[in-house]
Amino acid sequence: MTDLTAVDATIAPAEKPATRPARPFFSSGPCAKPPGWSADKLATDSLGRSHRAKIGKTRLAYCIDLMRELLNLPDTHRIGIVPGSDTGAFEMAMWTMLGARPVTTLAWESFGEGWVTDAAKQLKLDPTVIRADYGQLPDLSTVDFSNDVLFTWNGTTSGVRVPNADWIPADRQGLTFADATSAVFAYDIDWAKIDVATFSWQKVLGGEGGHGVLILGPRAVERLETHTPAWPLPKVFRLMAKGKLAEGVFKGETINTPSMLAVEDAIFALEWGKSLGGLSALIARSNANAAALNSIVEERDWLGHLAADPASRSTTSVCLTVEGADEAFIKAFAGLLEKEGAAYDVAGYRDAPAGLRIWCGGTVETADIVALGPWLDWAYAQTKAA
Repeated sequence: MTDLTAVDATIAPAEKPATRPARPFFSSGPCAKPPGWSADKLATDSLGRSHRAKIGKTRLAYCIDLMRELLNLPDTHRIGIVPGSDTGAFEMAMWTMLGARPVTTLAWESFGEGWVTDAAKQLKLDPTVIRADYGQLPDLSTVDFSNDVLFTWNGTTSGVRVPNADWIPADRQGLTFADATSAVFAYDIDWAKIDVATFSWQKVLGGEGGHGVLILGPRAVERLETHTPAWPLPKVFRLMAKGKLAEGVFKGETINTPSMLAVEDAIFALEWGKSLGGLSALIARSNANAAALNSIVEERDWLGHLAADPASRSTTSVCLTVEGADEAFIKAFAGLLEKEGAAYDVAGYRDAPAGLRIWCGGTVETADIVALGPWLDWAYAQTKAA
């Protein structure tokens, strides 16, 4: 490995590697398409047709069935396709179900902070807020589950995840709301512990943006049918009809008009995941990618993990520190990699500490993670020499 500890403008930077990642797509959302994807492989018979016609409803229901199968989701939980990506799905859950109990919000990265803002400033619920700095996980043992509890399963912008659901009691009184957008299809999730979960196809599946997915357990359905929020609900948030859950939403009868092209794109990714062997295969791919990236980090003294504890370190959205780097350095570093076609969109999230963010979800090939290592050396040396 090139020694970079004393690189400056008088020392020749590392030699440009000869081999580029075959698929340099490492963005943490929208993420890499599944290997073998191309637009001409998408089914198009539903395009230009009404989503309420038989063909549209059939494809939407098929997409829901595939998600249930790959997630090993029990029959007790419903799945609906809703507007507004993961944000729309999570805010739909907040606006329709919160207010019956006190609320606790957990925040250790940007999106968790967004739910704090919604609960405190928009819904004015005076939540209990449990925070941790970027790279850290708060003390989960302090959470009061007589409250409704909001958290991100996997902190996309910090690289910190909850290690499992053991901290959530089975006999909780409040509901658990999990923003799981960069966690589903990459971790085993104990669905008995989750009352509400949300995600978007654009993360672990590499799908197109714009649509969210809302998963409701039986306790969440009970809340919807027994609690009337104190605030007005926009039409796109309404899950109730005549005092009962609008069951059609969870059978493919979407609240508003979906993009059937995005639905077909999601179906392609889901069928690809199924062809590999389902959830266990997707988890294994993500774990292999994260392990390959961890080897790269351990071999370089100028790279580190923002999430110091391996037990709570993400295996999808992996956030890295770069010795001595500020925002301008990272911008130049990432720009060099993009210009060379070696890695796209690897700068850390704008609100996070300056660093790199490498997506390691199952749609990425491990060989491309391995090929990225020498390019990181080259870009670091070039940027430092400049």
